[in-house]
Amino acid sequence: MADTLAAIRSLMASHTPPLDALIVPSEDYHQSEYVSARDKRRAFVSGFTGSAGLALVTKNEALLWTDGRYFLQAEQQLSDQWKLMRMGEDPTVDLWISNNLPQDSAIGIDYWCISAETALKWKSLFAKRQQNLVATTKNLVDEVWKDQPKAEINPVHVHPLKFSGRSVSDKLKDLRDSLKKEKARGIIITTLDEVVWLFNVRGSDVSYSPVVHAFAVVTTKSAFFYVDDRKLSSEVKSYMEENNIIVKDYTDVSSDVALLASNKLTSAKETESNGTHEEEDNSHKIWVDPRCCYFLYSKLNPDQVLLQHSPLALPKSLKNSVEMEGLKNAHIRDGAAIVQFFAWLDKQMQEIYGASGYFKESESQNPKKQSDVKLTEVSVSDKLEEFRAAKEHFRGLSFPTISSVGPNGAIIHYEPVAKTCAELDPNSMYLCDSGAQYLDGTTDITRTVHFGKPSEHEKRCYTAVLKGHFALGNARFPNGTTGHSLDVLARVPLWTYGLDYRHGTGHGIGSYLNVHEGPHSISFRPGLSVPLQASMTVTDEPGYYEDGKFGIRLENVLIIKESATQFNFANKGYLEFEHITWAPYQKKLIDVSLLLPEEIKWVNSYHAKCYDILAPYLNESEKAWLNQATEPLAA
Repeated sequence: MADTLAAIRSLMASHTPPLDALIVPSEDYHQSEYVSARDKRRAFVSGFTGSAGLALVTKNEALLWTDGRYFLQAEQQLSDQWKLMRMGEDPTVDLWISNNLPQDSAIGIDYWCISAETALKWKSLFAKRQQNLVATTKNLVDEVWKDQPKAEINPVHVHPLKFSGRSVSDKLKDLRDSLKKEKARGIIITTLDEVVWLFNVRGSDVSYSPVVHAFAVVTTKSAFFYVDDRKLSSEVKSYMEENNIIVKDYTDVSSDVALLASNKLTSAKETESNGTHEEEDNSHKIWVDPRCCYFLYSKLNPDQVLLQHSPLALPKSLKNSVEMEGLKNAHIRDGAAIVQFFAWLDKQMQEIYGASGYFKESESQNPKKQSDVKLTEVSVSDKLEEFRAAKEHFRGLSFPTISSVGPNGAIIHYEPVAKTCAELDPNSMYLCDSGAQYLDGTTDITRTVHFGKPSEHEKRCYTAVLKGHFALGNARFPNGTTGHSLDVLARVPLWTYGLDYRHGTGHGIGSYLNVHEGPHSISFRPGLSVPLQASMTVTDEPGYYEDGKFGIRLENVLIIKESATQFNFANKGYLEFEHITWAPYQKKLIDVSLLLPEEIKWVNSYHAKCYDILAPYLNESEKAWLNQATEPLAA
């Protein structure tokens, strides 16, 4: 790591102009949350592997910003050459630069890897101190990363109508209607999930997300798809042609955005019919999402830019009837895999470690360990993947499984590694947050269990998390309500004890797309304040984490739907949630004395549905296990 920092500082010194600091973001050219191996530049530089964060290298310091999900992980992974900056507690990176670097400082960054919104904000702040945000001539991390993985050439697949539910032509028509409404003559689409959703294609360029490294530009008359041609089969090329989508090389997007800026980006058909390279109305603006990379944004005249959130984000989040049915079916198959996994793990923990098991409460005094077999965080998560892989339409995991024992559970986004991961412990909590990609839907579920004797404190904490999970998942609320307004519901039971958690409570879920999908969320952070709407999906996942001891999280995916309330104040219309995740909560971790009668009734009703829905997918021993796991709680 020291050699890496020295090499980067050498390039900073020899850069024109010389750089006083280099910013290394987590994001790729598309501002993705999860990136491909070759784009993990911040992880390479800092050694911190979490999905969110930003590194700053100055002439004599190295700082890493990340959010509350990753504080513990960053403390463990960063060397003593790095200083951890806690988002929400320490100054933001732009304020730190403004206050700590001298006037006239040059701060370098790859303009491909920063959003237009962030770059404009930083430029404005730095200018007050005569500091300058400078585009690096090359990506300096790439220059020193000698064994940087090569870009993969993975095939693009058509996502058929039986799964997507809407045709490309319908989506393009709606998009062009939005352009006309805003008097825009074109839009630049850089976000990977929006590109593949619009064109009904999927790929595997980023682990866990079925996306393709591609850009799109859509005008009132033409649609362009910028992608490495080697990824397209003859079938996909024909599909693109049938849908009047012009395929161009991935690298052509830069020059084409410049053409778009000067009204000269047209298809061959337009040129033939118009006899000119110019659009009919050159007064129209170009729509750019604030997340668009600053490199492409800088090709445009700011006066011609309509800088506002993409018109694709909301339609993508509103699932059509086909997507909704697919998501429900995917979660049923996924729930069966979860039950099969916990039934298997229960048996293994008893046989290998002498644990009392999922249902009984006693400490494991004399682990049998009659063989060399041992269960680790990685080996059991691999087994869970086996159960999922046997299900129809399975295409892979939707994120790295968070399989965490005891203290590791307190690392909110812990990712076990085979060489260093922990062995399962019958006397410790086990938190498993996992999900899968199926052709008909994306899943995300968390359950926390104990195979020995949980402490009264662990039970109290688990029950408080369950009560928050119940309070949010069973809320009714008027149209226009944001997730920010509802977030408190999941925290109140924890606040009663003076407890809380450092992450949001819910995120949207894609339809065979990204496991984290906006524009809405349920969070203590205000965010975009996008109101929740019927036919959105969102997770319900409160938690509690004690550093060095344990972590608890419970997560279901919910669908938002209209609610038939007795009254309808101000004719607003009301909404409610429908759970589509099916897997039992561990009854021995529930302190029933802390539950209200309606909470007991809901758990029992949910468990009864779990059995009825999942039993057809299980063998006899698995059914028997699930039957015991879903027996009613005694009031």
